[in-house]
Amino acid sequence: MFFGRKNPFSATDAFPLSDAVMEFDDTSSAMVRPARRALDGMGPRSGRTAREKWLLAAGLMGLYALAMLGFCALGMVDLQVLAVLGVLVAVVCATFWGIFNTGLHKNVRHRHLKLAMVATALACMLGIVYLAPVTQILLAPFTFVAVAYGIFTVPRPTLLALAACMLCLYAGVVGLHYLEQQNNALLRLEALHWVALAVSLPAFIALMGRVQRLYRSLYHASRKIKNIQEDAQRDPLVGCFNRRYVLAALEEQKQLADESGIPLCLAVLDIDHFKRINDELGHLGGDEVLRTFARIAQQGVRGGDVFGRYGGEEFLLIFPGTSLLPALNTCERIRAQVETHAWTGLLKGRVTVSVGVTQYVLGESVLEFFSRADTAMYMAKEGGRNQVVVEEPVAKGDSQLSDLSISNSNAFL
Repeated sequence: MFFGRKNPFSATDAFPLSDAVMEFDDTSSAMVRPARRALDGMGPRSGRTAREKWLLAAGLMGLYALAMLGFCALGMVDLQVLAVLGVLVAVVCATFWGIFNTGLHKNVRHRHLKLAMVATALACMLGIVYLAPVTQILLAPFTFVAVAYGIFTVPRPTLLALAACMLCLYAGVVGLHYLEQQNNALLRLEALHWVALAVSLPAFIALMGRVQRLYRSLYHASRKIKNIQEDAQRDPLVGCFNRRYVLAALEEQKQLADESGIPLCLAVLDIDHFKRINDELGHLGGDEVLRTFARIAQQGVRGGDVFGRYGGEEFLLIFPGTSLLPALNTCERIRAQVETHAWTGLLKGRVTVSVGVTQYVLGESVLEFFSRADTAMYMAKEGGRNQVVVEEPVAKGDSQLSDLSISNSNAFL
């Protein structure tokens, strides 16, 4: 509901933003970005993509079966051949369904899976040609269809080798027909089909190889663009969202809260005594503390929350569609995890964090919203650090109650 709006973000004096449209995606709590896998790498792929590919393959098999039904309606193919085709389709579908359903396809290279599907389709069509020689009319066009299905994934030399195997098997089928029927006319007709396929199929694979190279180039270019976009959204030191992204997200969530009335909370997190940490560990050690803190915090946030570095040792945590109490519980959980973490190195004291959290009041500016959370964070600092302080939301115009709300904020702790 609160991702991917199309309107450009507005800017304030305190939060200078560009007018570029950004899409928010913080579904992963891990600090490290997903691996930039090669085109044919191993590993899990989305179930939706696997289902789409399976449905495409099933649709192509359905087209071949439909053509066979037409041949049967014209009296060119017996019902027994259709029955054999039905059994083959059922066995193939059950086999590949089991592979996808059990997740075995995740452990197989994508090119190998595609190659198996293409080879299975060609073998089944050759079996049907052996049973019904008239169906070799369908063999050539559907051979091109099967090869085209794997042309963007299976390497060209592998496809050429598969084509050679298929032509050898096809020649074997032609020889078996002649041995069984001793029909010279059928032999000449099948030989003509074989020659036509033997000449055109390798040429088709060779020409489509150029399209394959273009596809791979476009794929790698799109991956590079996506990586650049990810790098532009991430802080290079700690790996979480950077200042520009998190402030754009805050502006966006404010607009959504104004339009829909859904609650919105914001927390400001500041590492305590960070100067002392830098003095004890040096700047490299201080950077490692920042990275570790960011990892702990991101492990503690929920899906949909936006966590980013505002600057220095200060971080922002946005809670879209969240009321004050759940936001407070998350902040307290992060504070406790930071305090109890087994910090190593030459640190002479614990690493703790002070947190200020507040809820958005409809109609206020982003600057006012941020200032109230920042004020609560400074109250946590003044109150002894290593604590979460809540600045209770006060309706705009009820300024006479604001001091009382702030003074009673520790009642939430």
